[in-house]
Amino acid sequence: MKISILIKKAVFILILPLFMISCKGPDGKFKLPGSDARKFPADPKKRVEQNIKEGRGFRLSGEDGLFSSRGGGSFEFASSNELWRASLDTIDFMPLVSVNYSGGIIITDWYSNNQNPNESIKISIRFLTNEIRSDALDIKVFTKKCSENFNCQTYETNESLAPELTRQILKTAAIYQKEKTDKTKKKNKDYKYPNLD
Repeated sequence: MKISILIKKAVFILILPLFMISCKGPDGKFKLPGSDARKFPADPKKRVEQNIKEGRGFRLSGEDGLFSSRGGGSFEFASSNELWRASLDTIDFMPLVSVNYSGGIIITDWYSNNQNPNESIKISIRFLTNEIRSDALDIKVFTKKCSENFNCQTYETNESLAPELTRQILKTAAIYQKEKTDKTKKKNKDYKYPNLD
């Protein structure tokens, strides 16, 4: 009986420092939960702004947001990326399994047409850059052939489908980029500057 009490006390003494470490603040001093709650504004919007100023949060858009156009690991929003839009439009007939804009990859599900139901293809598109150029995409096409007793073989296809998809995506992306440029030029041309006199 006394041994079990001693074991419980020993375990408590060993675990106590772990709980105390979690109460340390960024300055190394111990703080109880909620002890500095008065430093934060009651309004949630103001708390978010304060957290962002202090580097404890992130923005999804805006000047320094996750999807801003600056470098250093940030990304533009997907709808404004011509390569991304062109890729999705090119393979829009296929069901998608994984679409990760920040990771720069699109993976389709297995797709087969009615002409050959025992053969299906799967496409993965990896984005190496946001620029519209020939080496911007890494496209892989996989084929799965199944026999009547559901014995399936999967292999990477080295045919002309991947280069054809690359050409189509780049062509569509170039069209989207030209439309965007023309729209910006027209907007700037139509802008009425205020009279400062």
